[in-house]
Amino acid sequence: MTSKKFIISLIIGIFVIVGLVYYYFFTGMLSGEEKQYVYVDADDDIDSVYNKLEPISSLHGITAFKTIARHTSYGDHIFTGRYEIEPKNGAYSVYKKLKNGLQSSLMVTVPSVRTLDRLAGAVSKHLMMDSLTLYQAITDSAKCAKYGYTIETMPCLFIPETYEMYWNVSADRFLEKMAAASKAFWTDERKKKALDMGLSPEEVITLASIVDEETAQDKEKPMVAGLYYNRLRRGMLLQADPTVKYAMKDFGLRRIYYNMLSVDSPYNTYRYPGLPPGPIRIPSIAGIDAVLNYVDHDYLYMCAKEDFSGTHNFAKTLSEHTANAKKYSQALNERNIR
Repeated sequence: MTSKKFIISLIIGIFVIVGLVYYYFFTGMLSGEEKQYVYVDADDDIDSVYNKLEPISSLHGITAFKTIARHTSYGDHIFTGRYEIEPKNGAYSVYKKLKNGLQSSLMVTVPSVRTLDRLAGAVSKHLMMDSLTLYQAITDSAKCAKYGYTIETMPCLFIPETYEMYWNVSADRFLEKMAAASKAFWTDERKKKALDMGLSPEEVITLASIVDEETAQDKEKPMVAGLYYNRLRRGMLLQADPTVKYAMKDFGLRRIYYNMLSVDSPYNTYRYPGLPPGPIRIPSIAGIDAVLNYVDHDYLYMCAKEDFSGTHNFAKTLSEHTANAKKYSQALNERNIR
């Protein structure tokens, strides 16, 4: 009888121990019911990892995680990354993710912005690397040359889109991903259209950057593209106001005055013929495709409409354009826009 009681007690004890082990190490580690993300960066050590887990963990969950970590080599080999923790994940599951660097990817949008420093700032907000690290990489002449660009044409590498990547992606890997996306974007069809226009992809993108700056109306962009393409083919100065803003690095200008047209910069298309040395912004996909699918017309001049609709009056002759410009100037004066 004594032996039987001992066996029963032993079995109960084993079940209790198994239950406790399961409860501590395999039941959900989180204190809440929503998934959480833990970001482990290059400066983290074992204690800072604990500090990041504690606010989102239950008492038994963080206790179990610390127990596992103390009895393994995790503290000596901490992988950076963005780790997804679901409510069902126990301490052992979370430990395996962090220990083996099994991070989750995220979606990062490369925006259509005016300058590379703004690009670096916008992208780095979602990544482990800081904006300076990324900016130095995308403006490094050797790295630019590696992908077939100069510092001036480097904006051509970036196609504004949303990409899947890892939070701890390096600058080099980021550039490789952008190069792969650019290669995929330039399909045979797009390359043929550029070739038929007598333009390289970089020239198409540069022209698209001007088109994007001239109008936010996607429906109007092919018209604007056709106008500037007409001027290019005729050897006329593009005389694009946005290039003056870029040359002056003053993107807040609402009016371009005559004295501004003489700024000495290769980006000033009032002084220098042809396209600028590179894009004056990272153009949108709509802008690029507007150039490749430009409207074939006879217009050579354009001026913003006096109703401030964001669209333009187009003209074939200078006299027509002068009349349109006068109407717009009067509208600006009436609104006291300087």
